[in-house]
Amino acid sequence: MSGAMGATATNAGRLHGGDAITARRALLRSVERRLTLSEWTAHAFGIFDVVALLFYVLPGPVDRAAFTDHLHANAVGLAIYVPLAMTIGTIVGRRMSPTRMAWVVEGREPAPAERARALRAPIYEFKLDAALWLGAALLFAAINAPVSGALALHVAWTIFLGGLTTCGVACLLLERRLRPITELALAAGPPARPAWPGVEGRLVLAWLLATGMPLLGLVSLGIDGLIHHVSSAEMARSTLVLAVVAFATGAGVTLLTARTVARPLTAVRTALGRVQAGDLATEVRVDDGSEVGLLQSGFNSMVGGLRERERMQDLYARQVGEDVARAALADEPRLGGEVREVAILFVDIVGSTAMAAQAPPERVVARLNRFFSVVVDVIAAHGGWVNKFEGDAALCVFGAPAAAEDPAGCALAAGRELQKRLRLEVPGLRAGIGLSAGPAVAGWVGALQRFEYTVIGDPVNVASRLSELAKQRPGRLLASEAIVVRAAARERDRWRLGESQTLRGRSTPTRLASPADALIAT
Repeated sequence: MSGAMGATATNAGRLHGGDAITARRALLRSVERRLTLSEWTAHAFGIFDVVALLFYVLPGPVDRAAFTDHLHANAVGLAIYVPLAMTIGTIVGRRMSPTRMAWVVEGREPAPAERARALRAPIYEFKLDAALWLGAALLFAAINAPVSGALALHVAWTIFLGGLTTCGVACLLLERRLRPITELALAAGPPARPAWPGVEGRLVLAWLLATGMPLLGLVSLGIDGLIHHVSSAEMARSTLVLAVVAFATGAGVTLLTARTVARPLTAVRTALGRVQAGDLATEVRVDDGSEVGLLQSGFNSMVGGLRERERMQDLYARQVGEDVARAALADEPRLGGEVREVAILFVDIVGSTAMAAQAPPERVVARLNRFFSVVVDVIAAHGGWVNKFEGDAALCVFGAPAAAEDPAGCALAAGRELQKRLRLEVPGLRAGIGLSAGPAVAGWVGALQRFEYTVIGDPVNVASRLSELAKQRPGRLLASEAIVVRAAARERDRWRLGESQTLRGRSTPTRLASPADALIAT
């Protein structure tokens, strides 16, 4: 026996898709086969280790003849205990296996207790293997006790060393084979604490198998050499065999442990590179219950937070305008303002009240959205931004918060293009457009809990009054003399000054201007 939001596909995602049942069953069969193979590999390696230690490495406390004469008893014990241990291990192992757990079979998210049990599967298997090998050590100690207590202790110690190797190798292999199940268990979130063996536990196991076991073998070899007569040939043979076994075990275990730590870290490092390049859809697979898994999960949470932050910034920029959003992010907004030279375009729909009363609400909203879409597109194309939507009207600003070379000329050009595009793209909808320019206060207005960037001053009031007046004029586009004289010559020459009129709420007359283009529709 024995691991959101745009995102990379993982086993967890695939197993909750349309063909989830088939994919889940295929995954479970694959994991079961690999678990069985890993278990057999670990135990075969342990048996090989015991045989190598018993016959070729550690000299026995009795002569070889006495030990050979008693081999039949050990063979009988082996024939009985191995099938029994295999049966017990298979039955208990399958009951503990995460591939047989209800939440995996049913394809649902595990409860906290189920997830903890799945993540602890390697340590459960470690305990089961340790119990079976301890039973073998006690059994064969009892079988060899009639020959001598020293032989019984020697056999038990040799089986104990082989059992340590088996348990360690099995734990590392099973932790790796169970990663698809671990990934499913961690899909709902990281564990409260790292599962065993974590990074520290894996390194300890690697040291034990690669260094500790060979050292114990050398210690045993040295003790046998001191207590019993061991020829130089036997000592040389034992040392050579021990060195070969230690080299093979150490290389395999070290490589396995390095991969279980290095590969997830490499994946996180690669994903970090993609995030730095701007790909916030990046995610890494969370398939490790140790500290590495917490790192994987933390990376995904970090990227999720970055995605949410980018989304909020995008929504904020859409609401207040990119220039205002950029200024707010660059410097902490403070209530107050400064006098800026700005140009204002105010556009207001004619007969919006009647339109709302005569048409269904969804049709009215769709028409307003088309209208505002054209407004935003034209204003942005000429370097301005829509400061606010006021029902069926829009206040557009040029020259704040970012300074512009010719805000008046940009506003006038935008007004001419907007009038033409509204006539072509939103037929049947009429709107009055008013333009003015001059000094105004631009800044953050409101309270500490809720404020916005806006422009306040005479140009805003004049543009608003001109849009009202423009509704009654054939071209529905009027500008004040103040904005025309401030514009660069290229745009100024496209406008002609006309009569003066006292606008509502003002005491002095305002000289009006309209486009000189003879093609302006009536």
